Amino acid sequence: MREFTPEYLEHTRRGMWESTAALEPLALDSRERVLDVGCGTGELSGVLAAETPGEVIGVDAATDLLTVAHEQAGLPAVAGDATRLPFRDGVADLVVCQALLINLPDPAGAVRELARVSSDLVAAIEPNNAAVEVSSTVDAEERLEREVREAYLEGVETDVAMGERVADLFADTGLEVVEQRTYYHEKLVEPPYSEPAMESAARKASGAGIAEHERELRAGGADYDALRAAWREMGRDVVRAMGEEGYRRREVVPFEVTVGRV
Repeated sequence: MREFTPEYLEHTRRGMWESTAALEPLALDSRERVLDVGCGTGELSGVLAAETPGEVIGVDAATDLLTVAHEQAGLPAVAGDATRLPFRDGVADLVVCQALLINLPDPAGAVRELARVSSDLVAAIEPNNAAVEVSSTVDAEERLEREVREAYLEGVETDVAMGERVADLFADTGLEVVEQRTYYHEKLVEPPYSEPAMESAARKASGAGIAEHERELRAGGADYDALRAAWREMGRDVVRAMGEEGYRRREVVPFEVTVGRV
């Protein structure tokens, strides 16, 4: 399973659930116990807790992430592998995961385990990273984002673009698909710039962000050294444009919210 730092999760999930309309099929207002499997730093756990009268428990294999989740969301957090959950059968009436299956070598095995511990619904919120759209006032950014994404998709060892195929995965593992709807996570950068936006620009200029994916990019056939150099130059252009308050960026990531009944 791929591993992530708290900083990476905070960056990628910031503002994810400003609207909770896509979670309506989960019937959160009637849930008695919810498990958030692969909860990471607890962003979704907090949203679930605010929407349901029942108990919400975060589960993750990374104890450092669980510590952050417990501190930020103030919810019970349990260490556990998604393919071997430390719970009895049917312990919760809703079991949820977000951006978990795309990072597992055996997503079907995880779905079977999610279904085992649910007495009613299983929900997976998974992105299609092949369909991400980026627009930017820095011309090179759109092209470089596309090159990096294509190489990454080719070189990563798991199916990070499986969002639309989760319904088939549910059906194959015996779940009745109740509903699937698309949630578009939009991230905007525009003046006045937030501190996280400025930090992200600095990471582009230093090449730190792209360096995190060096292994996947090389495996995907990219000329990593040339790509990183171009990325850093683009990042410096972003920093300059932000200094003149002339930088704007829009990114849209489609997530498929798939709900199945045991």
